[in-house]
Amino acid sequence: MNPSFESLSLADCLLPEWPAPARVRSCVTTRAGGVSLPPFDRLNLGTHVGDDAEAVAQNRSRLQTLLGCRPTWLNQVHSPDVVEATPAQVLTADASWTATPGVAALVMTADCLPVLFCDRAGTRVAAAHAGWRGLVGGVLENTLKALAFDPAETLVWLGPAIGPAAFEVGAEVREAFVAQHAETTSAFVPGAQPGKFMADIYQLARIRLAAQGVTAIYGGGLCTVSDQRFFSYRRASRTGRFASLIWLAN
Repeated sequence: MNPSFESLSLADCLLPEWPAPARVRSCVTTRAGGVSLPPFDRLNLGTHVGDDAEAVAQNRSRLQTLLGCRPTWLNQVHSPDVVEATPAQVLTADASWTATPGVAALVMTADCLPVLFCDRAGTRVAAAHAGWRGLVGGVLENTLKALAFDPAETLVWLGPAIGPAAFEVGAEVREAFVAQHAETTSAFVPGAQPGKFMADIYQLARIRLAAQGVTAIYGGGLCTVSDQRFFSYRRASRTGRFASLIWLAN
């Protein structure tokens, strides 16, 4: 570790722009403001990527100190499973929710889609990790079910993810989505390689959310592959993870 690295500040983070109520706080970290060395430089928050454990611990401590909340770290496995956020435990799931002020629902990504949820009254919040497997498996639908919001009162923000110009998938991925929602054909265009398609993960998420009655959807459009502020597994397989988190203010 290099102790001379600058400390983490809010200027190093992306603050979502959406009409969430005042007591709902949200944040997306970038690569800046941490102590990890290349190729994990600098604010790597993932413990499973090969980075120095002490550096990751310091990065996580910096984040918690900056934001003043208690993050819930998940063991993410590309599942549709949703749990209640519990900072004292690391649970295996790909989404978490909370109604407890000061407890943050958090997901880590490096190309998969982070999705934040709240209601207009600010009673509960959630964060979901949605790669294509999670989307097909229903992680967004399960998160909405756990929150039990009226769709008309639900706000969703889509965080940085792999963009449609970089997300090449096989025909089997396209077929898995189309089999569930026929309108998702518009989210795929033929790729340069035979049998391959370029997928728009933002559009896929919007279609699935709309099918649940959710129309207040914000964010989208930041590509982790082309935007060097974020870690990207597609750009460099040996890399870190950034976090998207949401919590209720005390």
